[in-house]
Amino acid sequence: MQDTREKIKVGISIGDLNGIGPEVALKTFEDSRMLDFCTPVFFASNKTISFLTNHFGISMKFHGIPGASDALEGKINVVNVWKDSPDIHFGKPSKTTGSYAIKSLQAAVKALKKGSIDILVTAPINKKTVQAEEFAFPGHTDYLARELEGTSLMFMVTDTLKIGLLTDHVPVGEAPSLITPELISEKVRAMEDSLIRDFGIAKPKIAVLGINPHSGDDGVIGKEDDTVLRPALKKLAEGKHLVYGPYAADTFFASDNYLNFDAVLAAYHDQGLIPFKTLAFGKGVNFTAGLSRVRTSPDHGTAFDIAGENKANPDSFKEALFTGMEIFRKRSEHHSLTRNPLKKQRMKRAGRGEDR
Repeated sequence: MQDTREKIKVGISIGDLNGIGPEVALKTFEDSRMLDFCTPVFFASNKTISFLTNHFGISMKFHGIPGASDALEGKINVVNVWKDSPDIHFGKPSKTTGSYAIKSLQAAVKALKKGSIDILVTAPINKKTVQAEEFAFPGHTDYLARELEGTSLMFMVTDTLKIGLLTDHVPVGEAPSLITPELISEKVRAMEDSLIRDFGIAKPKIAVLGINPHSGDDGVIGKEDDTVLRPALKKLAEGKHLVYGPYAADTFFASDNYLNFDAVLAAYHDQGLIPFKTLAFGKGVNFTAGLSRVRTSPDHGTAFDIAGENKANPDSFKEALFTGMEIFRKRSEHHSLTRNPLKKQRMKRAGRGEDR
């Protein structure tokens, strides 16, 4: 477990330079008290950060470093990933700024894998402009799934609402054909494991939403719920997993049924993210669960429509930062306890007033 005297080292990929990502990331550290909580490491360049802080009128001192391992506590550190000065035209999708977003992300992930940073917080990218020979992924989640060990799960989280996805960035017409018993089991187990080790929930209860409207209405509106989803959930329940469903998605959130569960597993992207962003927009965090390292992101995109206008709210980025740090602590604590079962038993007895 990490020495508590050391601040968590947070790597930050800069995102699309023409979007609001750099603005919300830098605004987060405009308050110097943030350095009491962590050591930030931006992956960009001194010239780029200087341009951005001047544009947004952000008063900030930063420390240029050659690599993340050189980061200093009490400083806003900037790893110089590039030496040139990219052309920034706020609000305009550009292959150029997309390429810099990927340079930043790749450098940050490399540092994360080496252990030079503890967690990664990613500013938003534009899925179209980042497409290139070296980055043929629909988003962060799929790229991180390749780079980091484990089974990735796109997990949107707040204190009271947690929604994961069976399928994430795929066309909605393809989603049903991708949902198999193996995928259902894989994602349920990944969600369960994350709830235990990342959020400290000992026996998580998981609700699963139906694939079709009304969960298929006994086969009248699609057969996937009866032929694929129900049997898979029954098998998991027989294996002592606290998994329930399928529930009709159209009434599940309106009836507040989600409050009876620790997390919800949705069949496809919009089925999960529409209710999540309706209930928690600006307060939610996109967490890539199930991997060997911790990555979080704000719950919004590049917002080109307000980029460069100094209007972007950094609250979701701050939530992503603090959530990532809390998950890192929980995971470290869980790792320590599972490595030392005697310590775990002593802590339980101490909680009951024993060992005094």
